[in-house]
Formats: sequence, structure tokens, C-alpha cells
Amino acid sequence: MHSFSQTITLANAQPLKISMGEDTKVLDEVVVTALGIKREQKALSYNVQQVKGDELTTIKDANFMNSLAGKVAGVQINSSAAGAGGAVRVIMRGTKSLVKDDNALYVIDGVPMFNVNSGAESGGTMTTPPGTNSVADINPEDIESMSLLTGPSAAALYGSSAANGVVLITTKKGVTGKVKVTYSNSTTFSTPTFLPKFQNTYGNTSGDSQSWGKKLETPTSYDPADFFNTGVNEINSFTFTTGTENNQTYASAATTNSTGILPNNSYNRYNFSIRNTAKFWRNKLTLDVGAQYIIQNNKNMVGNGEYYNPLPSLYLFPRGENFEEIQMYERYDEARNIMVQYWPDNIFGTSLNMQNPYWIMNRMNNTSNKRRYIFNTSLKWDITSWINIIGRVKVDNQDMDVYRKLYASTNATFTEGSSKGFYRHEKQNNRNIYADAIANISKNFLEDKLSLNVNLGTSLNDTRTDVLYYSGGLKTLPNFFHIGNIAIPSSKRGETAWHEQVQSVFASAEVGWNHSIYLTVTGRNDWDSRLARTSKTSFFYPSVGLSAVISEMVKMPEFISYVKVRGSWAEVGSAPERFLTLKQYSYDDQRDTYVYPSSHYNTDLKPENTKSWEVGLNTKFLKNKINLDFTWYRSNTYNQTFYVEASASSGYKNNLIQTGNIQNEGIEMALGYSDTYNKDWRFSTNFTYTMNKNKIKRLANGALNPDTGEPIKMDYLSKGTLGAGGGPTIRLSEGGTMGDLYTNQRLRQSPNGYIWVESDEVALETTEYKKIGTILPKFHLGWTGSIGWKDLNLTFAFTGRFGGLVVSDTQAYLDKYGVSEESAKARDRNDGKGIPVNSGYVSARNYYDQISNAIGTYYTYSATNIRLSELSLSYNLPKQWFNNRVGMTVGFTGKNLWMIYCKAPFDPENTASTSNTFYQGVDYFMQPNTRNLGFNVKLSF
Repeated sequence: MHSFSQTITLANAQPLKISMGEDTKVLDEVVVTALGIKREQKALSYNVQQVKGDELTTIKDANFMNSLAGKVAGVQINSSAAGAGGAVRVIMRGTKSLVKDDNALYVIDGVPMFNVNSGAESGGTMTTPPGTNSVADINPEDIESMSLLTGPSAAALYGSSAANGVVLITTKKGVTGKVKVTYSNSTTFSTPTFLPKFQNTYGNTSGDSQSWGKKLETPTSYDPADFFNTGVNEINSFTFTTGTENNQTYASAATTNSTGILPNNSYNRYNFSIRNTAKFWRNKLTLDVGAQYIIQNNKNMVGNGEYYNPLPSLYLFPRGENFEEIQMYERYDEARNIMVQYWPDNIFGTSLNMQNPYWIMNRMNNTSNKRRYIFNTSLKWDITSWINIIGRVKVDNQDMDVYRKLYASTNATFTEGSSKGFYRHEKQNNRNIYADAIANISKNFLEDKLSLNVNLGTSLNDTRTDVLYYSGGLKTLPNFFHIGNIAIPSSKRGETAWHEQVQSVFASAEVGWNHSIYLTVTGRNDWDSRLARTSKTSFFYPSVGLSAVISEMVKMPEFISYVKVRGSWAEVGSAPERFLTLKQYSYDDQRDTYVYPSSHYNTDLKPENTKSWEVGLNTKFLKNKINLDFTWYRSNTYNQTFYVEASASSGYKNNLIQTGNIQNEGIEMALGYSDTYNKDWRFSTNFTYTMNKNKIKRLANGALNPDTGEPIKMDYLSKGTLGAGGGPTIRLSEGGTMGDLYTNQRLRQSPNGYIWVESDEVALETTEYKKIGTILPKFHLGWTGSIGWKDLNLTFAFTGRFGGLVVSDTQAYLDKYGVSEESAKARDRNDGKGIPVNSGYVSARNYYDQISNAIGTYYTYSATNIRLSELSLSYNLPKQWFNNRVGMTVGFTGKNLWMIYCKAPFDPENTASTSNTFYQGVDYFMQPNTRNLGFNVKLSF
């Protein structure tokens, strides 16, 4: 994004000059807040962090949200292991809910976006292929700026959908002036990084798929890294802008084409947008109309787990066998007259659902095709210089077709037992209509000493989803993927449809005195259809905030340019998940959704309720060269949902109660410096610090069971095991956190602590569950900087996560199968005697075979890591080279270049799940992260 200057005039106030994209900013900067309302930065009583558009386009990613990692305080961003275009996990101020998704809300030009996830995003050992989400569809070249509203006070006007914070995106408009065309290209090359460390000196014995045989006469040349490709991500974008004083037009077109590091994996997206802004009727009416069309498809995304994943068979391949033999992954079967998979089970094994890795990527195809249409319009009427009314409507429709085509001879686990193959076709239609009307009043009194800003509005958000699928094993013709060729006895079919609507009224009032003290009060009431059959059909939530600009009230020392203190309190409700309104339901693993066979409704449901306060300090020093921003916050989320056992006489599968209290308390801090030297040199840098302490204040212990009337005994709440059996278990207990890890297995020990050894073997024992740590970090650090000299610019970003644990099931299985580097070193040590235990030795194979079944005890690692996450060098070519007609910028970029510190055997910042709060920090044959190197070119005409 190029630098630009714009003058915004608040009603009856002096124009405020804003300089965006430059090194300095005027103190009275206007920022975009909730619902697209513009406010003076100094009047805000909560923390709002802004990101310029060029920070998203300097080093481009298929999902632009990945570019924010480490740059914003209070925000945790985890990339999906699915690769290019995969969904991103964005958590603001900690995890809050036991059953709901804690991801932030995305808002485009003041309008909330329905963020649809495609594919399986919940993680797990048997998960189906992952996918992407709606926010990944956005073309980053269309983004003017972003505001991150991390706290409930900032997001209160958005209501229930904003309880987890808001990513507020402002898109570009046309500008007055002659026609301007911009073309940009970004090409990056990706290679896998942080692969496990393997051994190639010990082979397997005949008939054994594990590599615990003798030392090979010649080390094998097999290297799992050779299976991976060099991924390529190419983004091309055109933008067009022109306009007169009363009419401006902006248009863009972009292509994103990515091939993953795994064979036959790809992601493609095509964006087309147009926007026109016009003033008429003596400039009192402003009409803003826009449209977008997005085509997106992906193929064979791989996340983690055993299903549809080539990595288990790739990593565990017996080292004494010839891998080149299976590279011809299919052979002709004369008896069947078709090509079939080549993977001799007696040699290579079938545990962990292993198949030929090339077959998995080429003959177990999972594809998704999306077509998305977005239409939006707004009409603003300036009734007077200080009153206006704006009405907005946005229609966002998404149609997806998801196909699964498994060829004949695929493992029968996946084909419903059919020897001819498997076919699944799923159609998903999503419809979202948002409309609102807002009256805005902005008036100054008493010679501009008293200011008043009032917003009154109403909105409607209507969302519909319909999913229809048909699947089953093929019956007659092998590899003929058509619904008519599905065997009826093994077929599965179903339809899931839901319709939700939220109707709202809201108000905000800001009173300012002498440009130094500002009091803001907001209120919103939602009527949510998810509560339509309950005793509480609507809920109200208020907020109040106070901001005081001390530097406007008293004379400060010369080195202090600006000081503001602020504080706010807010309450935000969040309606329960739609499936909770029914007392009886079941979960369909194949469809990854809930089925509702009952019409018995829960009438006592309440919205999940978050109460939060924050206090903060914003300062600038040395003529605005140094800035320090500090926020301390606390939030408590009540009315958590618990499932409790119902009595047999009630006829219900589960009863629900709503109680509990999850607390998050933390600090957000940013320290920056920016200056220009001798007009040619520029330097800016920014540090961010994020600390969040999560604590469970109360679960359901002591609450009354609504069915039996008896007090509930809940010493802990189990949230499942990370990875395979033997992995650590998430257990929630009062006084603990939402990520506490427990384990109950270890090597058998005598009362005095010695490991029990019998006949040169060790064994496991089951103990009481013991807490070993948490998956939640203690704090995050980020350091970004920019060094410029004339037309040359260097930017960098370092990120660090400190604290927390992660678990590697992958490393456990590598050890178990004898293919890890560590398993070879163990055999080489001590003259081949094995692993030292107590005062003797046990065989390496027996030792690893045992501890690999206690993954939670022996395969958890510190998640602390520090890396050079981004580096770019760009140069603006002199315009005189092109007769002053063309502006050209060229640059070299790098991402995830250097892991400075990490003790875990995988990248702790990758996640197998972007929606499951508890399935985090686990590597179960997760696709490795990538190191990206590339270049970009930008031309302006």
C-alpha cells in the first residue's frame, strides 16, 4: 500500500491531518472502530491496534492473517498444518469457552463476516482432510488497514459474535485523480523445515516392518525429505483506481496459485472486485456499492493423524527395504484388469492405517471447489453538518462442492469394505444477509470545549447453512465415481440445515470536555434465534469507558509529547451453540456434525457471559519518536455449558447446566521508536509483549443436577487425549488452566524409585494422574523493524513464545519403529549394550517400545521458541529510468528463515486444529512447517 494523506473533518471540529504509511503520525489521529465508526484515537478508552495494509503485502501469504504473527500484542496466531491457504487460529486475550470456538470475529468495512470453515478443523488421530476458511478468501491488496479490537469493551457494539475480539478490516476505495493502475507479483518457494531426525544405518529383519535389525553394511540412501517437493506460491494482482471529486471507482483482480510441499497438493484462488463511491444531491447523499466474486479450490490438504496422511508410512518405512520399489505406487492387476496399489503388507506393515504414501496423495483424492458472491451497498445521508444516517446491506453467498474419490485397492477401512473404490459428494450452501441502519450525531458546544458523539442503530444478521451429502463404496464399476455407482447397503446420506437470525438495537454516546477527558457509554440488546424457545429470549450488554489526556490537562516536560490514561468495563453475551437447544442429540463422526432426533428443547439456556475491565496508558516521547502503550485487563466468562448424566426415567441422553467461571488476566504492551535522519535514513522498530494468565475459577462442582436435584461432584472435567493412546490428557480443575496436561503412565518403579528391570526388560505401570504442565504459553514477544536509506528498505520480524508444553506422538513412533536418529545413537552407545537403567542395561528396542506407549510422560517438550519470522529487502527504482511514467519496486523476501531456539522436535506454532480449543500443541504426523524464500515486483502506472 502506498503512503497517502487524507483529511477527515469531524462535525464542527478542525480538520485532522492523518499521515498513514509514513514514519510520523499526528497525535489526533482518527481510527476506525466498531461498526466502521470513526473516532479520535485519544478519545478511546480501550486498546485498538492498527496494522497498515503494506504490512500484509510485503511478504504475502495465501492466507494474509499469517502475516500478523508476532506483530500485535494480545493476539495469538497459529498457522494450520494444512499448508497453503489453510485456516488460521486467531485467539485474543486467551481461551474463554469450554464448548465454543474462541476465534476472533472478522469484520469487513464495519460489517461482520460469516467465517465458514471447510474440511475437518478439529484435529484428532483419525481426522478427515482439513480445509480453509472464509477469511482466507480476502485479497490482501484490497486491504487499506486493519484495526484489532482485542477486548470486549472495544467490540461491545458488535454483540454476541464479538465476545472473542474483532479483526476489523477496512478495504480500499477509489481516489480522486487520474487513472492509476498497479500490478504486483509475489513468488515464493517453500521447503519443509523442522523435519524429524532419522537414522539410516540400521535396517529391518525379514518379515519385520520395524527397523531394529542389524547394522547395514552400507547406510541406506533413503531420506524421507526426498518425498517432499519445493512448494511454489505465486500471487498476481491488478488494481485500478480513478475518480472525480464526486465519483470514485476502485477495481482489482488477483490470482493465487500454490502447490504444496506434498505431491499432488494445491490451492488456487481467483479474486475479482469492484467498488464505486458517488456523491449526489448537493453532496448530501453518498452511495457506496461494491461486489466481489471469488473462485477457490484446493486439493489434497493434509493436516495430521493417520487417515489420508502419507507421513506415517513415509517416516516409518523399514530402512532395510528399497523405497524406490514403491515409487511405482500402482501396478497392473491382470485378474482385475485395473491398476492397483503396490504396498506388500507383509513387508511394509499396515499398522497406523499405513499405505503407499504416493498412493495416498494420488489415488485418495480430496478436493473442494468454492464459488463466493459478495454484494454490498451503503447509503449515507448528511442531514446537517452534524447529523447523518447511514444504511448498509451486505449479501454473502458461498457454494461449495467437496469430493472424495478413493480408487480401488485403497485400504478397506476407508472404502466401506468395497474393493472397487469409494465416492463421496458433499454440497454446502451458506447464505448470509446483514443489514443495519445507524444515525450519527457529532456536535461541539461551548466554543468547542464540549463535544458529543452519539450513534443509534439497529441491525439484522441472518445466516443459513445447508449441507447435503451422499457417500459409499462403489458397487459395479471400479473407479467410476458417480452416485449411481454407489452400493446401496454401504451408502450413507444425510442433510444438515440450520437457520439463525440475530436482531439487535444498539447505542453509543461519547462526551468529551476540553479535548482532554472523554466518557463513552454503549449498550446493545440482541434477540438471538438460538434462544427463541428459552426463558431468556434476548440479552443486553453495556460498556463504559473513560479516557483522560493528561498532556492536554497539565504542562508536561519537553521530552514528554503525549500522555493518556484510560479505563473501561464491558459485558458481552454470547448465545449458546445451536445444538445445545435440544436435550437429545448424537454426534455423527462421518459427517463431523451433530444430529438432532428429538424435539425436546432446553428452555433454561442462558447466553455465555463475559465481563471484562481494562486500564491502560498511551504515551509518546521526544516529539513523538518514542511510543509506549500499556494495557492491563481481566475478563471472566460465566455460564459455561456442562453435560451431566440424566436419570434413566427422564429419557434424555444428557442434561445441560450452565455455571462456571473462566478467568483471563494479562498485559499487552508495545514500545516503538521511529525517526528520520538527514532525510535519507529512516529507522523504526517496535517491540510487543503479551502475557495472559488463564485460570478456572469454577466448574460445575456443587451445582444442582436439574434432573435429579442432587449436587454435582466434579473434581475435574476431561477434555480428551492429545494424539494417540498414552498421550497426555487435558484435565480441567478449579484453580487450574484450560490447558492442563496430566499423565498416568511411567516405567514401573520400586518403592525407592528404581526402575523395575526383569530379564533385561522394562515395563510400564499405571499410576494416579499427575499434572505435568499446560499447553498454554506464559508470554509472547515480538520485535519488528525497518531500516531505510533513500529508496532501499530492509524490514525484519522476530517472534518468540515462552512457556507451555507440546507433545510429539511422531517422535514416539519414530523411536518405537527404530527409525529415529536417537534410536540409532542408543544402539551405538555403550558398546551396543543398550540403554543404561539403574546400574545395568536394557535393550534399546525394549526400552523405546515401552516408553513410546507412555507418550505423555516421555515425549512432552518445552514449547518455548524464538525465530526470525520475516525478512525483506526492497528497492524503489528511480522513476526517471522510465521517463517518470512508471513506478517500480523489486524486493526479496524470506519467511520462517531461522529457528534460533527450540527444544521440541517440531514447530510448536503449527496447529493441527484451528477450531478445537483443547487439541493444541500436539504433533501426530503433522505436516512440517516450511521455510519460504521469494521475490516480489510492483509496477504503478
